[in-house]
Formats: sequence, structure tokens, C-alpha cells
Amino acid sequence: MNHKLTPLGLVFLAPLTALAVDVGPFVINGFVKVETGRTSNVCEDCQTAPNENRHRPWADAITNAKPFGTKDGSVSLVQPYIGTKDFNLGQGFKVRGLWSQRWRDGKVDIPGVEYEKNITFTHEDYGNLQLGAFPTRGWSSADYPYGTQIGVADAWGASGSGYGLLTRAIRYSLPTQYAWGGDMHLEASYDFGGRGYVHRPAFLELFAQYVGGPWVIEGVVQKARNGLPSAWTHGPFVGVTAEAANDMSTGPGNEQSILMVMARYKMDAKTVLFAGLRHNDWSGAKGNYVRWTPNGDIWNDMFNIACSGACDPSAVSAYGARSEDFSLGFTRKLNEKFTLNAGMVHLGKARTKNPVERGQSNTMTLAALGLGYEIQPGWSVYGFTGAVNYGRKGLAPLSMPGHSSFSGIDSRVATHGNWAGLGTVYSF
Repeated sequence: MNHKLTPLGLVFLAPLTALAVDVGPFVINGFVKVETGRTSNVCEDCQTAPNENRHRPWADAITNAKPFGTKDGSVSLVQPYIGTKDFNLGQGFKVRGLWSQRWRDGKVDIPGVEYEKNITFTHEDYGNLQLGAFPTRGWSSADYPYGTQIGVADAWGASGSGYGLLTRAIRYSLPTQYAWGGDMHLEASYDFGGRGYVHRPAFLELFAQYVGGPWVIEGVVQKARNGLPSAWTHGPFVGVTAEAANDMSTGPGNEQSILMVMARYKMDAKTVLFAGLRHNDWSGAKGNYVRWTPNGDIWNDMFNIACSGACDPSAVSAYGARSEDFSLGFTRKLNEKFTLNAGMVHLGKARTKNPVERGQSNTMTLAALGLGYEIQPGWSVYGFTGAVNYGRKGLAPLSMPGHSSFSGIDSRVATHGNWAGLGTVYSF
């Protein structure tokens, strides 16, 4: 969850359908992205328990005398989309399929999860019915265009109390309706989650989009029960533990929800303004010991427990929490080749009755600036810079999945940092 060099995302990604390749009954498109840069105030190995979930109390500690300073880094992303053309079923019904997966630095981005693996039935009068695996609107729309276009794809799209990838889901979309002088798109998604869980997963998302004149306004509501406790809205919805076999003693389960509104306004032929506001809600998840293995003890994924450092997570309570985050930004086309973008994200303090500090008193403000040059349709190069500032040194805000997420700068080590770099993205 602590991917690096991702505060800007796919800044100048062209619409993939515009460059799609037909191969018999299939349509193939996708993107390849490579980014390299330098970040200040990085301490890669400072956490005493490496790669441990941030809400397990033994992950709080950092080790002194570790190398700390400016670091170089790079990232590559590859994601193809392979879909079928529409097949006519008669009486106005059509069907199509889609598969997609993402690789990060040559490895599957999220092991065990496919980004798209679905089939969609369409009818002009009755709408669309999609079955299988696909992204939520709470992540995909926040990621692109609202985060990507203004350089804050991960910081906005992947933070908060939502979920991003559905694995065993159904989605129904009404036909586009005319309302208030524009077009209205309404849909609902439900995910059954993974199989074999004691605490049955259930996920509901409602999505609305209005397009009228210079405005695009979108609203997202997510309500999830027994998903993995987290603050990673890019994450998959599967179950209350990563594996069903570990769902044996995880208490009352977990509930999370988001309420989000995003808008973009085309001010003129060259300038687009962006804004987003999100409300996060976590029930909290109590710590429970699952079982012993030769590789060590297995604990559930806990969230906002009244425990820090050396303590027994199963002996203390978990507390609910609520917070608000927002994003702002713009894009400005300077001429036929150059585009300027700027954006910021603020993750706010959380309201909770937890008497122990778990990051609820901290904030994060991240700002980004980018300049892109279109070599040809679908292929761009860009430069970027940015900075992050935490309200205090200590545990990261509850809206962050990890203490160094989105920038590589750990809130327990430094209150601020910056970065700059270059990248290229090719859409096919």
C-alpha cells in the first residue's frame, strides 16, 4: 500500500478507447507508464517491524540510526484491457466481456485480484447489467479523472474508508436520463465478497453522475460490512481478513462507509477546475489473535484500537472514527502540445472516542504541480514536483493506509518533504 512516486499518477493519459486496436472479435487497449524521481526525507527501513499493518501496535515503533535523507526511485505500470466487441442477442439485447490486470514494476499490482473480469448485458431501453470483477466508482472516478488530471491520483483516489476493487459483484445502470437540462447517469453495485467467511461480507455502492453544460458532478455512497479494516480506497473488497481461513475469532466484524461528492467545471476552452469532498466512517475493528504458525503468530487486521506499543490488542477496545478530506485543482492547456496541472489533497483530523493516539490528531496536506508535453496522440512526457506536510510528527492520519503512503515520507520521521521527477505514459 505504500507505493512510491505515485502522487501524480497518469497525468496526461488520453482516453484509451480513442486508440483501441481491433483484433478479430476483440478490442485491445491499455497504457504503459514509467516514472523516475527524487524524494527528500525518506527513511525506507525505519519501521522496526517491516511491512507490518499500521494499526497493529507493534508496527508503531521506528528504529533509530537508520539511513535517512534524499532517495532516488522509479516505478513502472502496465495495464492492458482486452474486451470483446458487442454481440447481438436479439430484441435489442447485446453482451460483451472485459478482462484487465495491472502490473507494477513487473509484478501483479495486487496479488490474487484482477482489475476487470466481467460480462455486461446492455439494452437501450433497460440499461446495463454487469457481472463479475470490476472497480468501484469510489476509487476509479476519484483516481481518474479527479485525481490523475491534477496530479494527486493516489493521495485522493486511494485514501479514505472506501474500497476500490470488487471481486464477485453485480452492477445495474439505468439508461441515461434527461434531467435539469443535462444527462443523468444512475447505478447501483453490490458485492458478495469472498467465499468461506464466517463473517459474511456485503458491499453496496450507489453512484450518480450529472453532465450539463460546463459541469460534471458525481456522487458516491459506499456501505460495506465485513471487508478488510483499512484506509485504502484502492483496496479489494473480499472479507474481514485477507484469507477466509483466518476469519475465526475476529469478533463483531467491521463496517466502513464513504459519502463523496466530486465536480469539475470547464471554465473555458483551455481550463478545467476540479474539486472533491469525502466523508469517511469506520466502525473500528478489535484486535484478535487467530493462530500460531511456524512463521509466527497470525493476528487479524485491526483498526483504531486503544493500544500503542507493547500491549495486548485483544485486551482493549476498538473505536469508531469519522473524518473529512478534500481535493482541489485545475488543468490548463497552454497550447496544442503543453498542459499545466496543479492539485492538492487535505486529509483531516478524525473524531473518535479512542483515548489512545492512533493518528486521529494528525493531518496531511499534499500539493503537486506538473507540466506535460504530448509527443503524439496517446504518448506524452511530463515533469512533476510536489510537497507534503503533516500536522505533527507521529502516526499518520487515519485516512492514510500507511505512515509513508503517497509520497514515501514517513510521518513518524519527518513533518514535511518534497519530490521532483520525470515520466512518460503511452496509451494504446
